[in-house]
Amino acid sequence: MERRNVGILGATGAVGQRFIQLLENHPWFNITWLAASDRSAGKTYAEACAWRLDTPLPAHIASMVLQPNTPEAAGSNLPRIIFSSVDAPIAKELEPLFAAAGCAVISNSSAFRMAPDVPLVVPEVNAAHLEVIESQPTRKRSGGYLVTNPNCCAIGLVLPLAPLAERFGIEKLFVSTMQAVSGAGYPGVASLDILGNVIPYIKNEEEKLQEEVQKLLGKATASAFQPLDATVSAMCNRVPVLEGHTECVSVKLRKPATREEILAAWDEFQPLHGKGLDGLHLPSAPVNPVEYESGDTRPQPRLDLMRGNGMATTVGRLRPCSLFDWKFTLLSHNTIRGAAGAAILNAEILAVLGKFDFRAFPPVNASAESLVSA
Repeated sequence: MERRNVGILGATGAVGQRFIQLLENHPWFNITWLAASDRSAGKTYAEACAWRLDTPLPAHIASMVLQPNTPEAAGSNLPRIIFSSVDAPIAKELEPLFAAAGCAVISNSSAFRMAPDVPLVVPEVNAAHLEVIESQPTRKRSGGYLVTNPNCCAIGLVLPLAPLAERFGIEKLFVSTMQAVSGAGYPGVASLDILGNVIPYIKNEEEKLQEEVQKLLGKATASAFQPLDATVSAMCNRVPVLEGHTECVSVKLRKPATREEILAAWDEFQPLHGKGLDGLHLPSAPVNPVEYESGDTRPQPRLDLMRGNGMATTVGRLRPCSLFDWKFTLLSHNTIRGAAGAAILNAEILAVLGKFDFRAFPPVNASAESLVSA
């Protein structure tokens, strides 16, 4: 795989820092462009950013000068692959500009997740949805397009749900989340509000989780999406845990399944290592995206957070449910699999599917236009 230059929008934020950490030694991607807000543009990354991760800030990144966050300002230095980690209102303004300029915009923002011609993708679950990018207006005009990854809780949830939906069907789903404070960004939740406490509300989180699960597990046509025909209910809570979202799930299946059949479905779930995708060897993809832990007190953030280098969902406590059929607990890393790592994996599968072949599409300078065709 040839190494490709990439840029990061929102490079100094919490997710932007995680992008830099995960891309530092990536064999396929090379960071050549970093952009931030007007107050940071023109400064070196080290001057503008308070680095908060547990690995050192790479020296070559520290000395890079942050650029204005517009494609016109970058000129010929604009990479054709852009990772976006800006807040939704800013993403809604900026991401269409970069797509119009001929860039593949791989977004962690919620701004376009539910747009009718924008794929919301977890590669192990719905890689086929990526074909919808060919219907985006910018793809036809400049070669640029937009792909999004889901909400951090939705990613961890759909990984164990996908093999159950495929084998048994899903009729009803209830999930209650216990979400880490890092999911609120930095500085996030005030310490006096969260220490020794649980906050039973995260703005828009329940709505995002419900609708995104249905889009992820639904079907795609050439230009639209059909959501999963299931009832989904979510309750979302913020808890005093630094990293790792825990979710308690109850599911009603359309066909009966035994405990052994469910465990087998999870154990055999290796969609990026078969079904025509054998041999992809995506650098960020865990061989086992769902790992079952049999201990009665697992999974736990302290013990299971980094399964699959932070890219796998750990599942435990599978047992009968007196309301539905089965219930279980899961854990996923919210800033790796739930954010930057998810976008990087999306970029990897776009690369092997040939969606970064821009030679037929020269970059253009274009005004903002909607990515939504309807």
